[in-house]
Amino acid sequence: MNFSKLFALIITGLFLTGFSPAGSFDLKNDKNFYFKTDKQEIESVIRKAYQWIEANNNSDFDPVTNKKGDKYTGLDLAAHKKRMESLRKTNFFSQQFLDNYNKIALKIDSNLKNKKTEWLVGELPPFGNDANPWCNCQDSPDEYWKTLTINDLKIKNNKTSFYWTWSWKGDFKYKATVVKENGVWKIDYLEGFNFDEFTKI
Repeated sequence: MNFSKLFALIITGLFLTGFSPAGSFDLKNDKNFYFKTDKQEIESVIRKAYQWIEANNNSDFDPVTNKKGDKYTGLDLAAHKKRMESLRKTNFFSQQFLDNYNKIALKIDSNLKNKKTEWLVGELPPFGNDANPWCNCQDSPDEYWKTLTINDLKIKNNKTSFYWTWSWKGDFKYKATVVKENGVWKIDYLEGFNFDEFTKI
């Protein structure tokens, strides 16, 4: 048997017995290298986004009061600017979502300053639907993002619509849209932030 054939047999034997030469990749066990379906990727983005939202959910549309301290006269636009930057840095939200979120804040601020709406301190805000817009809910399961699932997934031209739901029994569902920007799925629309519904007087 010549040397080349002997060498080939040795190499084949090593691979058949599970030997991995230095610098090779074990794709099955390498957690940094794996394949996902679009649904898995989207579900992962939604879960991570809602985990972040629950940890940072006290900063939407903060108001400022008048001198008497009995009425809100607009939004704290400096705080809103910081909130916008925080949302942008997560990389979970598309530019369209960010633009819509900003548009909502400016409309609320304008309505309060122009006295189209009145918001007394201690009362519910005159915008939205008295629920948390991130889920259209007033209560939620503990750490619901861990078991959050998406349903009725429809993908077309790098844009996807679906409903997400959580572990509580019932017919709860929340409409959302994600879009692929620069190869990354990002939240593009959440029904709780529908501009017309959220800002209607």
